[in-house]
Amino acid sequence: MALIKESRSAEDVSILSQGVKIEGKFISSGDVRLDGVVVGNVSVDGNLTLGETAKIQGDVNAKNVIVSGAIEGSVKASEKIVLESKSRLKGDLVAKILLVEEGAKFDGKSVMSPQPPPLSPQTK
Repeated sequence: MALIKESRSAEDVSILSQGVKIEGKFISSGDVRLDGVVVGNVSVDGNLTLGETAKIQGDVNAKNVIVSGAIEGSVKASEKIVLESKSRLKGDLVAKILLVEEGAKFDGKSVMSPQPPPLSPQTK
């Protein structure tokens, strides 16, 4: 009996390019790469990656969140949040694991929780 390793390909990632602006709730059941702007809450069942040009004005819920851009709002990750060196976060965060690189700007409070935070019914 062979073991099958489950992996996601680049085709499983939704990409919102620079120049794209979404106003309202953004919900995805897969992974998302964001380089544009979202004004509203973001809920992603998979991983959320924000490029340097990305900006979110609203609350974020995802499995893992990697930030190089800017977020104004609370961030909840069931696993890990990574604030890369050029990231800017103004808001509170909750995650099992938090990684903050030198140069990242974070204005808020953090909670390191061994239990995944419940997703808000308003964003799901």
